[in-house]
Amino acid sequence: MTLGCKVNKYESDALRYNLELKGYQTTDQLERADIYVINTCAVTKEAEKKSRQMIARCRKFNANAKIFVCGCASQNNISQFKDKGICCISGSAGKIKIANYIDQILNDQNVNDNLVKMDDLPTRYEDDLLAKQTRIRAYIKIQDGCNNFCSYCIIPYLRGRSRSRPIFSIINEVSALSDDVKEIVLTGINVTDYKIDGKDGLLTLLQELDTFGKRIRLSSIEKSIMSEEFVRGLANLSNFCPHFHLSVQSGCDKTLQDMNRHYTTSEFYKTVLLLRKYFPRAGITTDVIVGFPTESEEDFLQTYNFIQKCQFANLHVFQYSNREGTVASKLYKDISPAIKHERSEKLLTLSNELHQDFIKANRFGKVLVEEKVDDYFVGFSENYIKCYIQSKENLEGKIVKVKIGKPFRDAAKAKLIKIL
Repeated sequence: MTLGCKVNKYESDALRYNLELKGYQTTDQLERADIYVINTCAVTKEAEKKSRQMIARCRKFNANAKIFVCGCASQNNISQFKDKGICCISGSAGKIKIANYIDQILNDQNVNDNLVKMDDLPTRYEDDLLAKQTRIRAYIKIQDGCNNFCSYCIIPYLRGRSRSRPIFSIINEVSALSDDVKEIVLTGINVTDYKIDGKDGLLTLLQELDTFGKRIRLSSIEKSIMSEEFVRGLANLSNFCPHFHLSVQSGCDKTLQDMNRHYTTSEFYKTVLLLRKYFPRAGITTDVIVGFPTESEEDFLQTYNFIQKCQFANLHVFQYSNREGTVASKLYKDISPAIKHERSEKLLTLSNELHQDFIKANRFGKVLVEEKVDDYFVGFSENYIKCYIQSKENLEGKIVKVKIGKPFRDAAKAKLIKIL
């Protein structure tokens, strides 16, 4: 069971593959099993709470199951999982070893519950995690850790410093993908910081991957890498999907400074214009935190207006979660939940309006169809518009050209033009 980010999901998939090679039957669905592995998240207090609750949910299916816990929540606070009948508790590092711990506990009846196996955070990329890609869209982990130390974020303390996967290892994984995989998504804790021999290497990696003929997408990206040379390089790729999840976090310069985000709103806006210069139809989405300890009502209003100015395609809105050990936890008293909720709702309403405007501004798209939902084939366009397509022919796993219609459900209806 996986909570949190796409990096966690990739690591869980790698562990599943390793267990299958050992002869275990695995699933990522919550159902009856003899053994549960819970890969936890600690990005917010709520994520940690859900990680703990997952233990009880697993026990409802099998009260006698052996449960293993790993990930950021146990790395952050191991005590919250002790004395809960857990077989083994580990952290963010060495997740692939859990397969061996399972063997150890099953084969040695003298091993007690609450076996603790906390590895030190690595200084080099752990290249022993390789996921078996079984989906039409494959997530490829290229990097781990973060050096940014944003004042609200605990992840650098739980994942360690930034470290990059060797380019040959990434190329080898992509080379082994089946023809059924039509799109690869590069993921990491801070993809922007991907290095080759200590130098910025993301564009070089993308250029290498472009030769495989599969669509390429970035899971998220930071403003710091967005030079004109970099963006021009992206525009010269044949298979790059123009969707940029570019985190702003706040539209107020004072709040950005308090957050230790190394840009101003003016600099960020120039990046948005640069992206639209080379990718006029780009889907630019973002993350926003409301209720940061120093955020006044006027600061929030500045954020609201700045988001309108940028005309993002969609927003991910988060209410500030106090994380002990971060700089922000020492700033001021936490803003009331009612104020956070009110600000969050205002931004979510704005997000819906911006998303519908973005859909209406796009007439055509090339959609990778991933599944069938009710009577519709569903997938995402290259600039990340979710499309619902009706067709008598089976479109799953295919890339199709569509005419994008009116907003529908959480996305848009689309009319099939042709299969590409």
